[in-house]
Amino acid sequence: MSKRDYYQVLGVPRNAGEDDIKKAYRRLAMKFHPDRNPDDKDAEGKFKEAKEAYEVLTDAQKRAAYDQFGHAGLDAARGAGPGGFSSGDGFSDIFGDVFGDIFGGARRGGGGGGRGSGVFRGSDLRYELALDLEQAVFGATVEIEVPSAVECGECSGSGAAKGTTPATCDTCGGAGQVRMSQGFFTVQQTCPRCKGRGTVITKPCGACSGQGRVRHTKTLSVKVPPGVDTGDRIRLPAEGEAGRNGGPPGDLYVEIAVHEHPIFERDGAHLSCEVPVSFATATLGGTVDVPTLNGHVSLKVPPETQSGRVFRLREKGVRPVRGGATGDLFCRIVIETPVKLNDEQKDLLRKFEASLGEDRRRHNPREGSWLDGVKKFFDSIGN
Repeated sequence: MSKRDYYQVLGVPRNAGEDDIKKAYRRLAMKFHPDRNPDDKDAEGKFKEAKEAYEVLTDAQKRAAYDQFGHAGLDAARGAGPGGFSSGDGFSDIFGDVFGDIFGGARRGGGGGGRGSGVFRGSDLRYELALDLEQAVFGATVEIEVPSAVECGECSGSGAAKGTTPATCDTCGGAGQVRMSQGFFTVQQTCPRCKGRGTVITKPCGACSGQGRVRHTKTLSVKVPPGVDTGDRIRLPAEGEAGRNGGPPGDLYVEIAVHEHPIFERDGAHLSCEVPVSFATATLGGTVDVPTLNGHVSLKVPPETQSGRVFRLREKGVRPVRGGATGDLFCRIVIETPVKLNDEQKDLLRKFEASLGEDRRRHNPREGSWLDGVKKFFDSIGN
């Protein structure tokens, strides 16, 4: 079966720059990576195809050869393949080059960052921390459990059995790269034996099977500052996954998600709530107790208050985590209709209604305006 054009595989034009190629590969890799699609051979095949296209088109010599001679120009020089993907490779290991700009450099080379060192920075981790509104407003210290890859204590991250050390790769001489000559051009590619590490492990560590890292759940204490809101992020440096071959660990990003509150709704620094009042209080006026995050306050309800009216309690909201003025609390009045009335109470209401008489529209101006609007509407359509 003939191979697809590399540019078509990544969905980029033939004059695409390296940044566009990286973005296209990142999108496909995130979609088809076997870690995200277990037991899906089709997805694994598409991932390998995208990775091969990426490795060729981001290497200046390989791309020049491919543009001039196509796949035929690469096949003879490829040897063992473009580096290959092993289903045992960690998800973060695959994206060392592609995500370097996001995570601060995925690999660290000796003597100034060369590709042959095989030293990789650990991946960053994300943890969603759910908080109550009170915790988000006032701050809290919360313990979380984070599963991650940590440095193997048995081999100190080398991957080699105790008492042994990784040996220099005899294929690339420790460079992590090999050069293949074909006619008048030379192709440089990742060493197929050591996968770019420059070393090979002849006797793997029994605790980590030569990976240098083991899975471990660690407990961390997260200090949540006052005023955080959903979407805010707390960075814990060096609390991500351990690096490979002595590389530095990644970071842990704790993303905040605030639970819905039974009373308050939050909009940035402001809070809002509904305040139910009785028909009598709304009509005659009175005071009601209103809850705030700092205790109860008395709200004066003036006579003839209508349902839906909003009262503003200044500085009874939230002080933002990044500073600034404390928000306000907005109280929306909801007049509650009496329920489960007895016969006497119902009779009193009927007498009250009847007592309004011809002055009904004066006592219920909104009802009168609404009825006038309804009449005009039907008159306008000819009914």
